Amino acid sequence: MGFAKKYFYVIDIQYLGYRFHGWQKQPDVKTLHLMVDRTLNFILEGKPFKSLSSGRTDAMVSAEQATFELFLEDPIQDQDVFLELFNYNLPQDIRALKIREVDAKFNIINNPKIKEYLYLFTNGEKCHPFCAPIMTTILDDLDIELMKQGAQLFEGENYLWSYCFKPTDKGIYTREILKCELVENTIYTANYFPKKSYLLKVRGKGFMRNQIRLMMGTLIDVGKGKLTLQDIKDSLVPDSKIKMDYIAPASGLILNKIDFE
Repeated sequence: MGFAKKYFYVIDIQYLGYRFHGWQKQPDVKTLHLMVDRTLNFILEGKPFKSLSSGRTDAMVSAEQATFELFLEDPIQDQDVFLELFNYNLPQDIRALKIREVDAKFNIINNPKIKEYLYLFTNGEKCHPFCAPIMTTILDDLDIELMKQGAQLFEGENYLWSYCFKPTDKGIYTREILKCELVENTIYTANYFPKKSYLLKVRGKGFMRNQIRLMMGTLIDVGKGKLTLQDIKDSLVPDSKIKMDYIAPASGLILNKIDFE
């Protein structure tokens, strides 16, 4: 789209990812970027614009706070009015939270940022079907205390080849996870939720494809007794090539927040 990018805005949104094929536009499927751009095109009445996300989420992954940048030729006169109009026309499973103007130097892709993800799950019982969009149910009993110990092993700088989907020879696999803890869920409540549910909370600067879901899958296998804490330790040493093959379902994963430095 050949137009002069003169005004730059960062917009925070949240969404339920369950009916979408992720963020990125793809032919013949409903994606978040498609719905956002369709809505922007309508409220901007056909004026040229471009939107660019800080990162893509996979199919069925939800977000408490995701961020995209909007490039415009003309300024937004009243940001509050714009946000209200945007929300009025977005589908009900997407909500815009806030908008702020940035300058041309801001780069949403390369700007250093810390992301926090949550993974919501429960175990041991068949749940109400309404839980499905945001919570993974593991029907087996799980040793939650052992899983908590396992989660702590991921904290710090480790070699994470085992936690990348289809790793290549060129990837950078030594990465730092700033925080990784498994706690009881007190954030999300509903009258149809099971009595107890849990959250894996992970903070870091950059995550690889399916990394959190592979970490979660590994912890579930520890909880089931299929893997041990030693297996996690062995998978994190430099040049380890242990294959972790259980990718936890996407619908339990939530992008919780993005902090730009």
